[in-house]
Amino acid sequence: MWTLDELVERVREALEAEYPGAPNGRVRDLPDRRAIRWYSTIGLVDKPLGMRGRTALYGPRHLQQLVAIKRRQAEGLTLAQIQEELTAVSPAALTEISHVPPRLLVTIDDNALEHHAERARFWADPLPETHPPETHPPRPTPPGHGRPSHDPVPPAASPADVPKPPASRPPAARRSAATTQAFTGVALGGDVLLLVPGPVSDRDRDAIAEAAAPLLDLLTARGLTSADGLIDGSPS
Repeated sequence: MWTLDELVERVREALEAEYPGAPNGRVRDLPDRRAIRWYSTIGLVDKPLGMRGRTALYGPRHLQQLVAIKRRQAEGLTLAQIQEELTAVSPAALTEISHVPPRLLVTIDDNALEHHAERARFWADPLPETHPPETHPPRPTPPGHGRPSHDPVPPAASPADVPKPPASRPPAARRSAATTQAFTGVALGGDVLLLVPGPVSDRDRDAIAEAAAPLLDLLTARGLTSADGLIDGSPS
């Protein structure tokens, strides 16, 4: 496939051999980029075959159509007459009208295909001559060396020899001393219970009751107690 500039150059090469030129001075001898785009817009020339990025690509049929248009204009036909003729023209008739040299109809893709066809029979090419590597007979093993011909088979391991995985400790054994330590509950009133580790004496309860008075006032003010906040000295 070709770009628009490459297509214009091939049209020029196709017409320079035998082209008397358009009889009308208002008609350009060679179509420029703008004219080719206009021919494609009105359907006189096929749309581009595809795009490479933002570049339109054209093929051999576009070349034949443009050359045929110029040859018919040289004969005095109008674009309307040329369009009526070329709309339903067969590929063979278009080739006959345009007279484009075959070498100009070869695209880059066609050249790649020809090169591929030449390499397609690579399997028929003669292989380079190769020589097998030199081999040497094995050296005899001196008697008394090496492993004996019949090695003793090691005995199978008994179940007692297989190491056992370490037994996991029961959940109760993994508990810390803090979780199993005994606590003594001291009721402060208002359903508030204070837990202390170890036993509590009567003097301890009196001291705790005196120190807990501000705390009970705070809990009562915030609605976190359910009684009057008096200290209950009964053991838990």
